[in-house]
Amino acid sequence: MERRTRWQLILAAVLLAGSLFLWFRWLGQDRGGTERAFFYDLSEQQLFTAPRTAVPPIRGINDDEEDGMRAVVVATGGNPRDPAQRRIAYLERYSETLKRQFLARRGEGPMASGEAGIGRIAAQSHIFVRRIDQTEWYAVNTPEGERIMTEWQKPAADGTVPVVCVP
Repeated sequence: MERRTRWQLILAAVLLAGSLFLWFRWLGQDRGGTERAFFYDLSEQQLFTAPRTAVPPIRGINDDEEDGMRAVVVATGGNPRDPAQRRIAYLERYSETLKRQFLARRGEGPMASGEAGIGRIAAQSHIFVRRIDQTEWYAVNTPEGERIMTEWQKPAADGTVPVVCVP
């Protein structure tokens, strides 16, 4: 084998190895999507994770009581990977009627006989939010509900905007 052919084969092998390395690295990257979401157990006052598709309220962490609410967790310093910067912006739950509808449409339960489906606009009055330190829930289509869902978005004194965290 002549010298030039040998160098071409070596170069081809190096390029192939480099391509394979980059491809495997790309496969292993976290692309930001997650199959889990944060939930908050009201009785235990503790965050936990559950499937992102779970419809709150769900079973909490300590018993069979459905006291697990979806928690919108934000990093106030702008770094969602730093647990010290995380805080719960608000909690979210659905009415039993809307929850039944979601589960029925996914094939996980029946709709009540004679119960009409809730449309997208009407569903806004079946989704409730509250701050972590409150006990009263507000529909998301009310002024207080809208305030709860948006107040965490204000920049800090240094201009840092909070970002939503995922598990």
